[in-house]
Amino acid sequence: MVKELSQARTRGFTLLEIMVALVVFSTLAAAVLSASQYVLKQTGAVEERLFATWLADNHLNELRLQPGLTLGQQQRVVHMDRRDWLLRQHISASTDLRLLKVDVDVILSGREQTLHRASGWIPDRHE
Repeated sequence: MVKELSQARTRGFTLLEIMVALVVFSTLAAAVLSASQYVLKQTGAVEERLFATWLADNHLNELRLQPGLTLGQQQRVVHMDRRDWLLRQHISASTDLRLLKVDVDVILSGREQTLHRASGWIPDRHE
């Protein structure tokens, strides 16, 4: 009879052991959730910068193909990835008379912060 009672007590976990395991599990789950939220936020920021880089590079290449660029500042809105992006270009003369200096700023519409700035030189075809 005594042998049967001691076997019954050793078969399961105590309430205290289960509560400690739940505390450890919940602490780890909270840490993982916090880390995953940070990663998601950073992923969105990296994605925005990547699209801004693509847009600036594409715009510089489009300008290289256009004949007769005019000096000064212009801007246009481009729709990409279900968002509107503001492209600001500034074309100026460079120290080399054969080249024009082009700066392109990419801004997500509704924000003030420039996500990407690209600079390049384009042959001046007005020679």
